[in-house]
Amino acid sequence: MEQEKALVRKSQEDIKAFGELYDEHYARIFNYVLRRTASIESAQDITSEVFFKALKNIKRFRWRGIPFSSWLYRIAANEIASYFRNHGRVEYDPDPVSNPDNMVSSSAEAEIIEAEAELERHEEFLALHKNISRLSVKYQEVITLRFFENKRLKEIGEILGKREGTVKSLLHRSMEKLRNLME
Repeated sequence: MEQEKALVRKSQEDIKAFGELYDEHYARIFNYVLRRTASIESAQDITSEVFFKALKNIKRFRWRGIPFSSWLYRIAANEIASYFRNHGRVEYDPDPVSNPDNMVSSSAEAEIIEAEAELERHEEFLALHKNISRLSVKYQEVITLRFFENKRLKEIGEILGKREGTVKSLLHRSMEKLRNLME
């Protein structure tokens, strides 16, 4: 935490130092946005906007007992909400983009089995994401932060500006609603 504080202070004084914060947090923020939107292109655009806004406002960031990453997640949550307000619901593409370079196998049969397994995982992810996206935004946020970003309840509360008890309640209700949708 002290190292991060020093890096933030350095970035507040010299914008060029922001690159280190970007490098440290980009992958996690991108993955969070991707899990919420299920679109690589949208996730790239939104993540770029998150870091642009963070860079633009870094001098206004103040330590209030929450990590810098929570501030980034809050910006991301706001950008995702804005994206959905402007673009509506996500359209799902049932055909995954396959990348043969990622498949390591010694025979065509092994490649086919691996591709089928990847397709099945992708379809399961899309089905889960589709059901999550049918929930209200407040439930989507807590599910994504808790289960995809592995955030603790306290961290989720800091990111969303809610008390820990409220987050616990939202998480419980969101899981009930998701369970009903999955049946």
